Amino acid sequence: MWNGVLCGLLAGAMWGMVFIVPELLSAFTPMEMAVGRYTAYGAIALALMLPRLKSLMRRLDRSDCLALVRHALAGNIVYYMLLAMGVKLAGVAPTSLIIGVLPISVTLMGRKDHGAVPLRQLAMPLLVTATGIACINVDVFTHAQAAGGSLWRISLGVLCATGALFCWSWYTLDNARYLKQHHHFSSAEWSALYGLSSGLIALVIGAMAFAVWRGDITGAAAVASGRDWTTFWITNALLALGASVIGNHLWNIASRRVPVTLSGQLILFETLFALLYGFIYKHQWPRVLEAVAIVLLATGVLWSVRVHALEEEVHGA
Repeated sequence: MWNGVLCGLLAGAMWGMVFIVPELLSAFTPMEMAVGRYTAYGAIALALMLPRLKSLMRRLDRSDCLALVRHALAGNIVYYMLLAMGVKLAGVAPTSLIIGVLPISVTLMGRKDHGAVPLRQLAMPLLVTATGIACINVDVFTHAQAAGGSLWRISLGVLCATGALFCWSWYTLDNARYLKQHHHFSSAEWSALYGLSSGLIALVIGAMAFAVWRGDITGAAAVASGRDWTTFWITNALLALGASVIGNHLWNIASRRVPVTLSGQLILFETLFALLYGFIYKHQWPRVLEAVAIVLLATGVLWSVRVHALEEEVHGA
């Protein structure tokens, strides 16, 4: 189990980067960022799986294809569009902490899965996590009001982040259940197929968007406006390699080695790394409530890991 926990932590470190990219590419729309990221992801996945492409395609059945399509949409493209919009409107910290509700939503949704720890044993860790999430939300809206920010804009950002939360919660459960029930693909193979399907869908969406709207600025004017396409593709390629290829592969390993209720807790590492990267990017220390939230969230996830470890020891004995 502990190898699964380590893989979950490293996946969180990779995924935390996705909250910073919308800040770096603020001149681009969430749809452009999603299409760029997953087109790059698809290209990298295709290159990695090319020597085994025919063998993998022969092993695909109808249920695999349906799973790949729904996971690509819910877990990648739609999720990232909503996340990017949340970051643009509400900021990195509130968006990442709303996504941080995942441990609670996934745990509750997966409470009947095999190997799940009874909720009564997770009550205190979940309460600590919920308190941390409450702290960050109080801080966000209080700070925005004091700074004269638009509450409507932040509320819309929070709504988008909540939509991303629901997408990722459903994907996390469905992906974990599917991997536990189907063993004809390794974690690396499934991650590559997942990337290829995401890339194909992103290309279709991009082509449809281009057919509707073809206008764009290029050259020096593009650089001046922030719409620098060279920077756009380099950033998305690095994000696709780190967060999508490496991060998803690590997460698939974790999903196979830990109970669903614990996998929900491990996603919290993404939130903690996103906060860390955000503070570094903005060259600022966390405010008091933000620091309290970080401590509470870290305590909640470590407590939950301990509960699962004790439960495993009891059943193992």
